Amino acid sequence: MRGMLLLPPLLCRPLQRTVAARPPGLSGLCSAVPAAAAAKSDVGTELNVQPTFGFLFDIDGVLVRGKTPILGARKAFQKLVNSQGEFLVPVVFVTNAGNCLRQKKADQLSHVLGVPIFQDQIMMSHSPLRMFKRYHDKCVLVSGQGPLLDIAKHLGFCQPITIDRLRETFPLLDMVDHDRRPKALHPTAVELPKIEAIVLFGEPVRWETNLQLIIDVLLTSGYPGNPYLQATYSHIPVLACNMDLMWMAEAQSPRFGHGTFLVCLENIYKKITGKDLKYEALMGKPSEVTYHYAEYLIRTQAAAKQWRKPIQTLYAIGDNLMTDIYGANLYNRYLEEKNSRRGSKAQVQAKAAGGTRSAMVSQDEEFENTWEGELASAAATSCRSVLVCTGVYNPHTEVPSDTRESITETVFHGHRDFRFDPALVEPDHIVPDVDAAVNLIFQLENFARNENYRTP
Repeated sequence: MRGMLLLPPLLCRPLQRTVAARPPGLSGLCSAVPAAAAAKSDVGTELNVQPTFGFLFDIDGVLVRGKTPILGARKAFQKLVNSQGEFLVPVVFVTNAGNCLRQKKADQLSHVLGVPIFQDQIMMSHSPLRMFKRYHDKCVLVSGQGPLLDIAKHLGFCQPITIDRLRETFPLLDMVDHDRRPKALHPTAVELPKIEAIVLFGEPVRWETNLQLIIDVLLTSGYPGNPYLQATYSHIPVLACNMDLMWMAEAQSPRFGHGTFLVCLENIYKKITGKDLKYEALMGKPSEVTYHYAEYLIRTQAAAKQWRKPIQTLYAIGDNLMTDIYGANLYNRYLEEKNSRRGSKAQVQAKAAGGTRSAMVSQDEEFENTWEGELASAAATSCRSVLVCTGVYNPHTEVPSDTRESITETVFHGHRDFRFDPALVEPDHIVPDVDAAVNLIFQLENFARNENYRTP
């Protein structure tokens, strides 16, 4: 997965057993034999043939490294489908990548995994932008790579403008690269509408150009050809996808991700203005909005297959402590708090049955005023984190003699707006690879593959 956090590592030892519950102090075992769930598969235990759980798979570092499939990925997915290639459990691929359309990613995964994957199973870092409808009719500046205009339009944006178009319209703004400086030193006569928001899809190619022009838009309140404003003001909304500081490809060490670009942008803005850059929304793992949307996709799949039992447990499988594990645990905390509020509300309603409605706790009214209102309320009861040892996470990193040294700003690779909480980076389970993860989850859920299952 994309991102990285240096913390006291989970030690991988010779084949023993997985950690069945969160290990204190991030200490655990990496093994191929998920004995933690063995108690649930005793003879006589009733097996489930209809799932009450769903999978949230990270891609980079879990299923592939760059374009190279990870050993065990194909084997794992053969266990998730029947002989017709139909999934026996709901599966969503949650990636922080954002440089392509969902269909392209689905085609790539179909080739890598050897099973048919559909675009409705793909969740890119930018997918939740579909819910931010109040920006869809506005002129927005988009930054990143790939078919940006196509991506933006598929998400619902009607007036996207790329950094390249902005540079063509205002050629005097991009002056870092001497070889790209304009020959004619006069501004163009072309006018653009006011830019009302900035959408950052992912790391761009020419960082100096993107950083310069984004700062220009922020400091001119959407009119980059104008002088910087001197008066105090709130900058236009910024929506950012993918906070990964680093990610794992074929290289032996992690590579810069979009989170690194955001660090540059945030620090340049503060250096110039003395103020913090503020985000209207941060999307991609580990944000709650990402997991809320992923659960919505899981529920949609279950409904399409006419499974009657509700999906209660989500299993998030990833290789990165700060994105995959942090995000899953954060969403699990959100679900626990939400379920707790539901219980409290039911108690208040019971006590107030003979009184006035004002005595009742109304979470629904609060719900409608947030991004959550675009989706049905979360229905799952828990989200469990499963860490694999095939990507960013390195189980062989030496443990510091004083673990307190690891919990400092110098090694916390999470985004600026996410506070460090040791509990959020402790996985529920640790396994060597994705195949072991699938085996473990099937045992935990007492799930029996039904080869005769066919989609209605």
